[in-house]
Amino acid sequence: MLIIIIRTIILFAVTVIFLRLMGKRQIGQLQPYELVVIIMISELAAIPMQDTAIPLVSGLIPIFILFTAQVSLSYISLKNLRARGIICGKPSILIEKSVIREDEMRKLRYNLNDLLEQLRAQNVSDINDVEFAVLETSGDLSVFLKSQKRPVQPADINIETPYEGLSTSLIMDGRIIHENLQNLNLTENYLKTKLSGLGVEKIKDIFYASLDARGEIFYQMKTKSSR
Repeated sequence: MLIIIIRTIILFAVTVIFLRLMGKRQIGQLQPYELVVIIMISELAAIPMQDTAIPLVSGLIPIFILFTAQVSLSYISLKNLRARGIICGKPSILIEKSVIREDEMRKLRYNLNDLLEQLRAQNVSDINDVEFAVLETSGDLSVFLKSQKRPVQPADINIETPYEGLSTSLIMDGRIIHENLQNLNLTENYLKTKLSGLGVEKIKDIFYASLDARGEIFYQMKTKSSR
């Protein structure tokens, strides 16, 4: 039993590390070859877990080979445009100036129901509103509405808006994130002073706190049951 536990932990750790090194992407954003590599790695890791008669190395070596192949293909597609088109494919225009391109859909074996479903998922109910619809290599549909159908932006009516930026997390579950404080050139005393002015006495009672680009702090206190 102990051997099974150790083998499982090793294979799990190796698989997670390799998948982590392959990059941060959701399943829907993976290229076909990346999805194949992930499926094969999971299958290869499961076999030595179930059968202790199979040497652990027999599972680790194929996983390492697949990982190396994936990294190599990613590097080649990054550096070579022609190879990228072969390995990852190319985006395809399915709708051009409100006209569905039947030849392109037939070539991709992409039916009307799939097209309409993806349009509805992006709150587009009328194909006549679409200037271009592009099927990306990941399988996602990018939709570009006609200029008169797009939501009005402040720039369209010459309205200047203040810079918003990103909020920075400062406290999580009652603990100060010192790295983020340092990145903002702030001190712990500054944070405590700001919170004290908002009526907060103890940092450990805060569930989450963040600082926005305007210097305003958002915070949420822990519930009594979680203190």
